[in-house]
Amino acid sequence: MLQQIVQRFLNSGRTASKHDAKKRLKFLLIHDQVDLSPGQLEEMKAEILQVVNRYLDIEDEGVEFKLHREDGHVALVSSVPVRRVTARAS
Repeated sequence: MLQQIVQRFLNSGRTASKHDAKKRLKFLLIHDQVDLSPGQLEEMKAEILQVVNRYLDIEDEGVEFKLHREDGHVALVSSVPVRRVTARAS
């Protein structure tokens, strides 16, 4: 499975720049450190979006979830375009 992911990233049909190759390698290392498969990450994304949808009307396109490594920690960073608030806190 990991081999297929590596091949997909590295054999994208064009010559990747050094910067692009470095980003892809970081991506793979972070996912390996977190020990979540791409399927598990997609499932987590879907679950998070279900919760967000309880309170906000969101745009499906433009949703991003990324794992970043900062200061020795892994952070989940997301960007979810919001149309409007649908529920307010009591």
